[in-house]
Amino acid sequence: MTAKIAFQGELGAYSHQACHESRPDHAALPCATFEDAIEAVRNGSADLAMLPVENSTYGRVADMHSLLPHSGLHIIEEAFVRVHINVLAVPGTTLEQVRIAQSHTVLLGQCREFLQTHGIRPRVGADTAGSAQQIAALGDPSQAALASEMAGEIYGLEVLARHIEDHDRNTTRFLIMSRDPARPAPGSGPIKTTFVFRVRNIPAALYKAMGGFATNGVNMTKLESYMVDGKFTATQFYADIEGHPEDPPVARALEELGYFTDTLDIMGVYPADPEHFDGGTI
Repeated sequence: MTAKIAFQGELGAYSHQACHESRPDHAALPCATFEDAIEAVRNGSADLAMLPVENSTYGRVADMHSLLPHSGLHIIEEAFVRVHINVLAVPGTTLEQVRIAQSHTVLLGQCREFLQTHGIRPRVGADTAGSAQQIAALGDPSQAALASEMAGEIYGLEVLARHIEDHDRNTTRFLIMSRDPARPAPGSGPIKTTFVFRVRNIPAALYKAMGGFATNGVNMTKLESYMVDGKFTATQFYADIEGHPEDPPVARALEELGYFTDTLDIMGVYPADPEHFDGGTI
């Protein structure tokens, strides 16, 4: 039986592209929501889930950092997709005819300059590939979709303009999630560790908690906070560091972190993408 990898969106979404590039031997399983993609792995409908966490232009993907800690899944790999945004329309359309461009809100935020220059009004759609599917069904040359070339091929749309993103390094980082952890061995190459924690309610707790990473030379590549259950007094932190929990410097830093936290949960230990590995220290 062919293994499956779940993703949010329709066929042709950038998440689908990430699945195709990272797991070409897996059948892609489209899901309506991120929650559905996570549940597909939990209930065995899929073996893996491909979930976007941040974009180099737009920032973090909304709600993802609050969903992942409660998913019951483990991060086993990261994947980066160069996001090329294209204007797709029904065959025979010219760019001058387009008045509305529909796509996911994240994608619309990545090509504001092009849309303003060409007098095209953005319209929010559920997702990129779903927008391409809707535009194909409408058959209206005044309306276009912003999506991948893969989506254009799937839904029979023509590319009117290629690579219209505002920044030439526009990239989305994805996490590949599994029911079971798959930790690489210490020293087996560049490794990342992702964890979430809540600091104790004591003065300067966060400052003290971070001190162990600095003094042990552990590079923290991400630290983000978000409220828990809508309470201003309950804050959870999401962090990525370079290194394995069994590396002595990382082990010491995590031990020190534990003194100042109420909860500390490691979500994944996984190979770092070589092209996006910083390899530095704080």
